[in-house]
Amino acid sequence: MIRNLVGFLSVLITALLCAQSAYAQPTVQTLNIESDEGAALLERLREGGLVMYIRHADTAGQQCDTYNDSAGREGQRNISPAGREQAVELGERIEELEIPIAEPILSGPVYRARDTAELAFGVDRVSVTDSLLADDYARGRLDWVLSEHRRLFSEPVTKGENRVLVGHRTPAQMIFGSIVSGTGLPEAGVLVLEPRGTEGTELLGVLEIVPAINGGNPPCS
Repeated sequence: MIRNLVGFLSVLITALLCAQSAYAQPTVQTLNIESDEGAALLERLREGGLVMYIRHADTAGQQCDTYNDSAGREGQRNISPAGREQAVELGERIEELEIPIAEPILSGPVYRARDTAELAFGVDRVSVTDSLLADDYARGRLDWVLSEHRRLFSEPVTKGENRVLVGHRTPAQMIFGSIVSGTGLPEAGVLVLEPRGTEGTELLGVLEIVPAINGGNPPCS
């Protein structure tokens, strides 16, 4: 009887461990382009065919969102003066590193994402789309917004260029899980994805093309 109970408990524990493993999140590192891993990922980007999902630039010291649509920019958390410089530097570094990008660059309409895209790449090269809305602004359309993120993450990209998307951390976190929470995807960090069509997308890593500032995930005020 005791032997049977011990055997049953052993099987149960094994099953629980397997179940836990099945739902475990993979790990992801923020890679500096100077590191071996970062340099390898940079080379993948130079070949093209990938997706670069850029979190908006630094927002340290900026007000929290009020979610008052009529207030426009004044009711939103915007990028900081340092964030504006960071966005310009990001665009310059992408060009210097010879990372080929497809046009238009797509950006969400919330100003911290839109400003980041336009400062980095130029207004004329950016197309603003609700597909990259921040989750808090999606309201009743959150399912659609997440579906659009998945589509843009997974649709094949022409070899020799990369799809560039500028948006927010939380939609990516809702899709990939806690591995990109907080500083897992720092402000101005680049989530590098390999689109696989109907099979979805593979998260290759987070690339730090420009240094994170103010900790990479500052609170609003």
